[in-house]
Amino acid sequence: MIVDLPDTTTSQVSKSLVKIREEGGVVALGRVLTLVIATTPGAEEEAIEAANDASREHPMRVIVVSTESGAERSAAPPRLDAEIRVGGDAGASEVIVLRASGDAALDEESLVMGLLLPDAPVVTWWPGAAPEVPGRSALGRIAHRRITDASTQPDPQAALEALATSYTPGDADFAWTRLTLWRAQLAAVLDQPPYESVTGVRVTGAIDSPSTTLLAAWLHLQLSAPTEYELTSVEAGSHGIHGVRLERASGAVELVRDVPGVATLRQPGQPVHDLALPRRNLRDCLADELRRLDPDELYGEVITSGLRALLDAGHDGEVTHDE
Repeated sequence: MIVDLPDTTTSQVSKSLVKIREEGGVVALGRVLTLVIATTPGAEEEAIEAANDASREHPMRVIVVSTESGAERSAAPPRLDAEIRVGGDAGASEVIVLRASGDAALDEESLVMGLLLPDAPVVTWWPGAAPEVPGRSALGRIAHRRITDASTQPDPQAALEALATSYTPGDADFAWTRLTLWRAQLAAVLDQPPYESVTGVRVTGAIDSPSTTLLAAWLHLQLSAPTEYELTSVEAGSHGIHGVRLERASGAVELVRDVPGVATLRQPGQPVHDLALPRRNLRDCLADELRRLDPDELYGEVITSGLRALLDAGHDGEVTHDE
């Protein structure tokens, strides 16, 4: 069911929610968190679809705040249009879409405060452009977790460095979440004999892949070995991480993804293995991040200390970029 509320107020939206609850049952029963999605007009549906899918694992209230950019916002008259989705149109959640323009969009915090679930954690997600300092933004201040996506920015590598500068405990980025399968596979390899130290690391990927840089930073931090990472120009089908090479005394371990979704593992003295290693979609990344509402300390260490150590090592020629 979808209820449209044109030219409304947050108070009227809240009253409509109460009415829907009284007529159709306690739709908020069992909701474990409030997810606030900050986006722009025309980009709402993809984020809502991912949230609806993730809600089957994490029942929640979804509040979508859709506003224009600065210049377009100031030129528009003040207005708030809302939409409430429940039942089959909202997965296992309830979705409130707030489309604000003009002065009505200036105070995003006030737009959502009256709609948050009581005594439930708040997660804010920016699927597209994010504030310079998410933790100090209007929607970031009210959140326990703040999720960004460096890969959607015009310059993903610069966005990654900006995240390192602005990091606040509770921040997260999908560039890190997409590494879960890579990290698990590499950790499994290193947990098998021979238990040798890694003497060198090389990571390759596309220049539009901040995950490649974060993977190199994580390996550099964990293995304390000279680390190179190469970012290549984007060609058809060459997005994301391409491969990892770990040098050891007995020979190199290589995990290379030449085919989308499939990686090849080569180890000295062992058969070659093909492994399923797909690029994680929005639904999987969002569901993964919602599994924990406390700060991700490892991500914090990698985005700050690990990335800085990697970039500093680059000044000595250990990091290469091929654009």
